[in-house]
Amino acid sequence: MSELRERMSNAMCLRGMAARTQESYLGAVTELAMFYHRSPAELRVEEVQAYLLHLIRDKKLAYVSVNQASSALRFLYRRVLGRPEVGFDIPMAKVPQRLPQMLSREEVARLIDAARTLRGRTLLMTTYGAGLRVSEVCALQVVDIGSAADRMCLKVRQGKGGKDRYTLLLPHVLAALRIYWRDARPRLWLFPNRAGTSPMEIQTAQRIYCAARNAAGIAPEGGIHGLRHAFVTHLLEAGVDLYSIGRLLGHGHLSTTSRYLHLARSKLTGNTSPLELLAPLG
Repeated sequence: MSELRERMSNAMCLRGMAARTQESYLGAVTELAMFYHRSPAELRVEEVQAYLLHLIRDKKLAYVSVNQASSALRFLYRRVLGRPEVGFDIPMAKVPQRLPQMLSREEVARLIDAARTLRGRTLLMTTYGAGLRVSEVCALQVVDIGSAADRMCLKVRQGKGGKDRYTLLLPHVLAALRIYWRDARPRLWLFPNRAGTSPMEIQTAQRIYCAARNAAGIAPEGGIHGLRHAFVTHLLEAGVDLYSIGRLLGHGHLSTTSRYLHLARSKLTGNTSPLELLAPLG
């Protein structure tokens, strides 16, 4: 597997695939090899398809996980091993469409206030106030904070699709970040791990969110990505147009942002700041 792993890693790097995608793809290929105790290069198409069926029937993995494995193995065979033969196809399972948990403004305020530490409160406020993915908030660096009065913004590095972008930095969030910085004095990463040597792990951010959600008495549905959903929905309710929201979120297509339209209630105000519609978060 070592030579094949290196070939696949190089192929993904050449195509500019995100680090997390590379990690998950390599993990899927490694698990296939462990299942058959053979190199994936030696396997027939039927064996790969049987393995995917095993993931669904026996391991009872979520369809989204099976689809990710399907994509990884398709990349391996077609791009790395050069086997685009006719009839080679790994079917993609249908992912059940579930509505995300929609947090109200009052629930977001309660959740942030319920965080146990200053770091946790600041992390959650920044995630919501800027509409960030969990990987994006964990990867923030101190230099990504643009606090000039005429250009307040957050720089998001290597978001989904490997794209950089700028998003909102609201006065509430900037004030909270300044308090947090004076207390924690982060050097490189805005939210580092405990040792300060690398960014906070995504699992840690999820635990912070879940602990605050439970302490606030909010139904245990979903994870920290719910704050991003809330950001979008509250901006739509505030009357912000889809194109502007899509740019802030880093969406490549307007159709991605428009999925939130049916989740938003009627427009409430012309304000463009979701946090301005909340009571002070303390």
